[in-house]
Amino acid sequence: MRFWFARGSEISLREQLFAQVVLAILSGDVAPGQRLPSTRELARRFRLHPNTVSAAYRRLERENWLESRRGSGVFVRKNAPDLPADSPLALDHLIAHLFRQARERGFPPQAVRDRLREWLAFQPPVRFLLIEPDRELRRIVEAEMREAVAVPVKSVGLNERALARAAARAIPVVLPSKTSQARKLLPPHAELLTLQIESPSSSLARWLPAPSDAIVAVASCWPEFLKWARAMLLAAGFPPESLLFRDARKRDWQRGFEHAAAVIADSLTAQSVPKAVRVVRFPLLSESSRQELKRWEGQIRPPFRTRV
Repeated sequence: MRFWFARGSEISLREQLFAQVVLAILSGDVAPGQRLPSTRELARRFRLHPNTVSAAYRRLERENWLESRRGSGVFVRKNAPDLPADSPLALDHLIAHLFRQARERGFPPQAVRDRLREWLAFQPPVRFLLIEPDRELRRIVEAEMREAVAVPVKSVGLNERALARAAARAIPVVLPSKTSQARKLLPPHAELLTLQIESPSSSLARWLPAPSDAIVAVASCWPEFLKWARAMLLAAGFPPESLLFRDARKRDWQRGFEHAAAVIADSLTAQSVPKAVRVVRFPLLSESSRQELKRWEGQIRPPFRTRV
């Protein structure tokens, strides 16, 4: 049986020895009933402290991997214990078994590593990646995506280098106006999900006809939202003097809300409107896009997590 020890690793030498013995037993490199090197022999051969080897062997005995026979040494037990399915060693066992099978069939280790790297490049995505250069719009849409799905959501601008780093194992998502720009920066066959924006007229329907005596505030951290809201509300018949517009990026953006019948806000800004004020949340993403995100969510798998 061969051992390798990484002395600069954050994993202790004792843990390294323990894991290697377990994997050797599980992969069949050592057989049930086989005698292992003595504590003194291992310590001398690999320049380990005898206490390190003894501690690893004691744990292996406690967990029923090994047994001590007085005057004879340390031996592999005939019946190895079962590993929990979510144990890191269970995954290591599968990997060790793969390399062993490849070796028995004559595949060089480097060929196995190369194929594994290629295979990992095609692993299922683990997150959504919103591609949007406008920082404030990106924050709003990212917040709405997080409400719609439970899997992680990241966002990035149209910087080619940053996008290349962030796109690994992600489903790229973009708004209609940026589809062509994002497509140029992604690999030719990469998936790209285009989200649709909610129709302003349908969002505004509940407010029509326009009240004549109510003050309505509009707040957003995205300047385009304020411009769109102004145009839509005025076109719908709201008197200009009844409208307050507040840029949520400014310090005094909540000024005058106490006099407003309601505050119209984007999804992100709505979270910061005082609770005493009636807030009307105007989502940017359409309901069909939210459902599309949920459908795509089924393709995303969380990464393997090990217990600490």
